[in-house]
Amino acid sequence: MSNPKTTWMKNPLSVFTANDEDARGGIVVSGNKIVELIALGQVPQTSYHEVFDASESVLLPGLINTHHHLYQTLTRAFPPALNKRLFPWLQTLYPVWARLQPEMLSAATELGLSELLLSGCTTVSDHHYLFPEALTEAIDIQVQAASKVGTRVTLTRGSMSLGQDDGGLPPQSTVQSDDAILKDSERLIRQYHDASEGSMVNIALAPCSPFSVTTELMKQTASLARDHGVRLHTHLAETEDENNFCLKTFGMRPVDYLESVNWMSNDVWLAHGIHFNNDELHRLGRAGVGVCHCPSSNMVLASGICRTLELEEHGSPVGLGVDGSASNDGSNMIQEVRQAMLINRLRYEADEVTHFDALRWATKGSASVLGRSDIGELAVGKQADIALFKLDEARFSGSHDPLAALLLCGAHNANAVMVAGEWRVLDGGLVSGDLSDLISSHSSLSKRLVSDY
Repeated sequence: MSNPKTTWMKNPLSVFTANDEDARGGIVVSGNKIVELIALGQVPQTSYHEVFDASESVLLPGLINTHHHLYQTLTRAFPPALNKRLFPWLQTLYPVWARLQPEMLSAATELGLSELLLSGCTTVSDHHYLFPEALTEAIDIQVQAASKVGTRVTLTRGSMSLGQDDGGLPPQSTVQSDDAILKDSERLIRQYHDASEGSMVNIALAPCSPFSVTTELMKQTASLARDHGVRLHTHLAETEDENNFCLKTFGMRPVDYLESVNWMSNDVWLAHGIHFNNDELHRLGRAGVGVCHCPSSNMVLASGICRTLELEEHGSPVGLGVDGSASNDGSNMIQEVRQAMLINRLRYEADEVTHFDALRWATKGSASVLGRSDIGELAVGKQADIALFKLDEARFSGSHDPLAALLLCGAHNANAVMVAGEWRVLDGGLVSGDLSDLISSHSSLSKRLVSDY
């Protein structure tokens, strides 16, 4: 076997390692791993084959998106759904999404992952919960699309079993029986889940929300996930409407409901997690439940602001997610990091939430939320998932702290991105694939999806 290629990413303009290590002289990558961090003014002890000049770039660990709905790239800025709260927004879009076809999901997944990759994102968790008659193999389609793009993915087998006829929100055409959901969930785990270090595909189980699945499905999903050692995910406490729904339907608040179905555990992460009281924050932290903060989506739907610092103080890992591209309308991870910093300054003081905090949430924090210890940092032995950003646009002119400028001046496109030691973005563009053709196909399918609305 030939020795893997070894590259010194030399003397970055600035670097964020997500730890206390000194990598101001760069990092050395060999194969799919980081093998050495170079302190300021030092040279590698490792033999290397090539040098990547990073002197004009800010170097980050690859960003990690812990909550998304890639299919929603097909319904961005959809007029009937504009300017609505969560529940009416969902009720407007469910009938449209129920018409999804396999080729639509494939294009939506590929486009969303490409968009994220171009923003410096190397790992994506997608929450797909729509399985109408024409789309029963949705996760299989996403596995293939992710392989084509080259990003790491945690694909969550979502589910909806509580339709409008039974008091839920989604139309009956989008729900499945508990048995069908559990059977397919087990198939997907056996077929695709890779628990090994450096894996490219993880599977998790993700009932959509308390208002779209049965209590029994929540319990059985938790049992199935633990039998197979996979993680659990759901939406929780996104709006006060959800709190009221849980009180009316179950006679308890969302966190009490979570505990009643055996979900209060460190193998669980929640999307949004906004409307918790102080006692609930303590209980979530004690259990180690992770929370994905989705700032842009929360602003678009006027849902509220996640209590990020208090969650962390109590022991809950906090990561970031762009959420669906019909409530964010974008799939840009570096912009989401900026949004996280800014919106948290409406809840906390300016010196309490810094650019370092926001970057930590998007890297090491997000890795912890996904239960991964092999990504999220620039450190020896971690996977070579790396994003480099140049500050050569007009928006950065006159900036003095390169790392702070990345967020404060609004970076939106990475210059180079590496996943598992392979370059996926160079000179600001995708290394493989024709983005123009993808956009054309995706746009056409989007129009077809909404044509009869």
